[in-house]
Amino acid sequence: MSISSVSGADRVMAIRAQILERNAALQKASQIGGGAAPAASGTPAGGGNSFAATLESALKQVNASQNAAKQASEAYERGETVDVAQVMLARQKASIAFEATLQTRNKLLSAYKDIMSMPV
Repeated sequence: MSISSVSGADRVMAIRAQILERNAALQKASQIGGGAAPAASGTPAGGGNSFAATLESALKQVNASQNAAKQASEAYERGETVDVAQVMLARQKASIAFEATLQTRNKLLSAYKDIMSMPV
Protein backbone atom coordinates (compact mmCIF):
# COMPACT_ATOMS: atom_id res chain seq x y z
CA MET A 1 0.00 0.00 0.00
CA SER A 2 2.80 2.44 0.83
CA ILE A 3 4.66 1.49 -2.35
CA SER A 4 1.75 2.59 -4.54
CA SER A 5 1.40 5.88 -2.67
CA VAL A 6 5.14 6.53 -3.08
CA SER A 7 4.97 5.85 -6.80
CA GLY A 8 1.92 8.12 -7.03
CA ALA A 9 3.83 10.89 -5.27
CA ASP A 10 6.77 10.34 -7.60
CA ARG A 11 4.47 10.72 -10.59
CA VAL A 12 3.07 13.99 -9.23
CA MET A 13 6.59 15.31 -8.64
CA ALA A 14 7.63 14.23 -12.14
CA ILE A 15 4.65 16.04 -13.66
CA ARG A 16 5.47 19.12 -11.58
CA ALA A 17 9.07 19.05 -12.81
CA GLN A 18 7.89 18.76 -16.42
CA ILE A 19 5.58 21.74 -16.02
CA LEU A 20 8.33 23.86 -14.53
CA GLU A 21 10.65 22.89 -17.40
CA ARG A 22 8.00 23.73 -19.98
CA ASN A 23 7.25 27.07 -18.36
CA ALA A 24 10.96 27.92 -18.29
CA ALA A 25 11.26 26.97 -21.96
CA LEU A 26 8.19 29.03 -22.86
CA GLN A 27 9.53 31.97 -20.90
CA LYS A 28 12.89 31.72 -22.70
CA ALA A 29 11.15 31.49 -26.06
CA SER A 30 8.99 34.54 -25.33
CA GLN A 31 12.07 36.53 -24.32
CA ILE A 32 13.89 35.48 -27.50
CA GLY A 33 10.82 36.13 -29.64
CA GLY A 34 10.61 39.72 -28.42
CA GLY A 35 7.39 39.25 -26.45
CA ALA A 36 6.68 40.83 -23.11
CA ALA A 37 8.86 39.00 -20.61
CA PRO A 38 7.43 38.31 -17.16
CA ALA A 39 9.42 39.64 -14.22
CA ALA A 40 9.85 36.19 -12.65
CA SER A 41 12.82 34.04 -13.54
CA GLY A 42 12.79 30.27 -13.98
CA THR A 43 13.27 29.83 -10.22
CA PRO A 44 10.48 29.79 -7.65
CA ALA A 45 9.31 33.14 -6.30
CA GLY A 46 11.21 34.65 -3.39
CA GLY A 47 13.88 31.96 -3.14
CA GLY A 48 11.62 29.84 -0.92
CA ASN A 49 11.28 26.37 -2.35
CA SER A 50 7.87 25.70 -0.87
CA PHE A 51 5.33 23.92 -2.99
CA ALA A 52 2.84 26.77 -2.62
CA ALA A 53 5.36 29.34 -3.84
CA THR A 54 6.30 27.17 -6.80
CA LEU A 55 2.67 26.58 -7.69
CA GLU A 56 1.87 30.27 -7.41
CA SER A 57 4.82 31.14 -9.64
CA ALA A 58 3.73 28.58 -12.25
CA LEU A 59 0.18 29.93 -12.25
CA LYS A 60 1.46 33.47 -12.70
CA GLN A 61 3.56 32.33 -15.65
CA VAL A 62 0.54 30.63 -17.25
CA ASN A 63 -1.51 33.79 -16.71
CA ALA A 64 1.25 35.91 -18.25
CA SER A 65 1.42 33.66 -21.32
CA GLN A 66 -2.36 33.88 -21.73
CA ASN A 67 -2.24 37.67 -21.44
CA ALA A 68 0.58 37.85 -23.99
CA ALA A 69 -1.43 35.71 -26.42
CA LYS A 70 -4.49 37.90 -25.91
CA GLN A 71 -2.49 41.07 -26.54
CA ALA A 72 -0.92 39.59 -29.68
CA SER A 73 -4.35 38.54 -30.99
CA GLU A 74 -5.82 41.96 -30.29
CA ALA A 75 -2.89 43.70 -31.99
CA TYR A 76 -3.35 41.49 -35.06
CA GLU A 77 -7.09 42.18 -35.12
CA ARG A 78 -6.44 45.94 -34.96
CA GLY A 79 -4.27 45.62 -38.06
CA GLU A 80 -0.97 46.40 -36.40
CA THR A 81 2.13 44.95 -37.99
CA VAL A 82 2.14 41.64 -36.13
CA ASP A 83 3.18 38.43 -37.82
CA VAL A 84 0.34 35.91 -37.84
CA ALA A 85 2.83 33.14 -37.05
CA GLN A 86 3.84 34.93 -33.83
CA VAL A 87 0.18 35.29 -32.87
CA MET A 88 -0.51 31.61 -33.45
CA LEU A 89 2.66 30.61 -31.60
CA ALA A 90 1.72 32.75 -28.60
CA ARG A 91 -1.78 31.27 -28.56
CA GLN A 92 -0.42 27.73 -28.79
CA LYS A 93 2.04 28.37 -25.94
CA ALA A 94 -0.80 29.68 -23.78
CA SER A 95 -2.95 26.69 -24.66
CA ILE A 96 -0.22 24.19 -23.80
CA ALA A 97 0.56 25.96 -20.53
CA PHE A 98 -3.11 25.93 -19.57
CA GLU A 99 -3.50 22.24 -20.46
CA ALA A 100 -0.44 21.39 -18.37
CA THR A 101 -1.89 23.35 -15.45
CA LEU A 102 -5.22 21.61 -15.83
CA GLN A 103 -3.60 18.17 -15.90
CA THR A 104 -1.54 19.05 -12.83
CA ARG A 105 -4.67 20.13 -10.99
CA ASN A 106 -6.39 16.88 -11.92
CA LYS A 107 -3.43 14.81 -10.73
CA LEU A 108 -3.20 16.76 -7.47
CA LEU A 109 -6.92 16.29 -6.80
CA SER A 110 -6.62 12.59 -7.56
CA ALA A 111 -3.65 12.26 -5.19
CA TYR A 112 -5.53 14.19 -2.50
CA LYS A 113 -8.56 11.89 -2.86
CA ASP A 114 -6.31 8.84 -2.66
CA ILE A 115 -4.65 10.13 0.49
CA MET A 116 -7.95 11.03 2.11
CA SER A 117 -9.37 7.59 1.40
CA MET A 118 -6.43 5.79 3.02
CA PRO A 119 -7.18 4.14 6.36
CA VAL A 120 -5.31 5.57 9.31
